[in-house]
Amino acid sequence: MKIVITGATGFAGSHLADHLLDQAGYEVWGVSETGQRPPYLNPRLQLARVDLRIPSAVDDLIAALKPDRLYHLAAQAFVPQSWADPWETLENNIRAQINIIQSCLKHNLTGTRLLVVGSNEEYGRIQPDELPARETSSLRPDSPYGVSKLAQDFLGQAYFLSHKLPIVRVRPFNHIGPRQNSRFVAPNFARQIVAVERGESEPMVRVGNLDAQRDFTDVRDTVRAYEVALEKGQPGEVYNIASGISQPVRAVLDGLLAHSTVAINVEIDPARLRPSDTPMQRGDAAKLKAATGWEPAIPFDQTLKDILEYERQNY
Repeated sequence: MKIVITGATGFAGSHLADHLLDQAGYEVWGVSETGQRPPYLNPRLQLARVDLRIPSAVDDLIAALKPDRLYHLAAQAFVPQSWADPWETLENNIRAQINIIQSCLKHNLTGTRLLVVGSNEEYGRIQPDELPARETSSLRPDSPYGVSKLAQDFLGQAYFLSHKLPIVRVRPFNHIGPRQNSRFVAPNFARQIVAVERGESEPMVRVGNLDAQRDFTDVRDTVRAYEVALEKGQPGEVYNIASGISQPVRAVLDGLLAHSTVAINVEIDPARLRPSDTPMQRGDAAKLKAATGWEPAIPFDQTLKDILEYERQNY
């Protein structure tokens, strides 16, 4: 089976490549805009350099590889960046997916299963009494990023309904783990802790809103969900990927600090506060579990230990 992963050099993409390459019978290709191989990338992953925003480049890729499975993970995924430059996020996230879908249609790849990755940010400003969010919950995205993922989600649905393309959609909630960009909360906290442990900064971690509650899942559990959703999920359907547990961001910080080798203080940094920050999120993944048997396996504390150890070794 030939598999293509867009965004394969990134956080979730590299873990998905590891997961798939651990299994027999898969020829796995990654797609990267730069073609550069980060040190953590699996050496057995074949890499193609493609700018997914360019229709002809995507068409050449699809025509050459004709994949049996296509995991579309490439995206601008940092919510604050979507506020700084909304059009960049909308254009990047929507255009790439349209190019992929149209190329699959052009080359009559009607048997190629395509995973469209949305986000819990599609639910946006969901009310506490509406939790946990189910696939049928109201969608109220409250950031340009959330709107871009909603567009990707509904475009996947539209092309399934109109052209019967075997598209499966997922809405992963917050996934954390080793290799995540330090702009995101867990690795950012971990990197600040490591700097203090090395004596490179004062004993202080600067934070934003610690009271916001999120549904955290280890990225390695999330990519397992991607695979089983695409293989066992029903085309045209959408599936939440979530732990079902709300935890305050403070729990991430406290868990990381508990594994630090030094005493560290905490300070609120107003620059880290977002213009829109949903107070609480929690997802219901019962639909995915019923269809595939998936459920999270890695404990939250183990994830935090792995994040901190990764930053110690690589920062």
